[in-house]
Amino acid sequence: MKGAIPLENRIKQRAVKAAELALDKKASNVVILDLKDLSSIADYFVICSGENRAQIRAIAESIDEHFSKEKIFPLGKEGMDTARWILMDYGDMVVHIFDEETRSYYNLDKFWMDAGRISVE
Repeated sequence: MKGAIPLENRIKQRAVKAAELALDKKASNVVILDLKDLSSIADYFVICSGENRAQIRAIAESIDEHFSKEKIFPLGKEGMDTARWILMDYGDMVVHIFDEETRSYYNLDKFWMDAGRISVE
């Protein structure tokens, strides 16, 4: 189909959009990890932090609402009740929204330090 965006580019665009939505909700330390060549878990991790439970939930709800409107639904969503670490699994993209303490403890950024980073502003 002429003009169709390749799947790999669409997945990357979704990861960037999720990061932008997180930033719109004032998430901090937002990073996109490119895991395509490192893992079969996902192609991209979007990782960000929120200051409190309300903000962490608002970030997750914003991402969920945006993608739901595009008929893109998570395969799984965990952590909404405690809002210390919300994980939203979209298959090829996984969004991790942490409080600072939990992010520091699990340190996914360091665990996946060999992953490429996609900058978001």
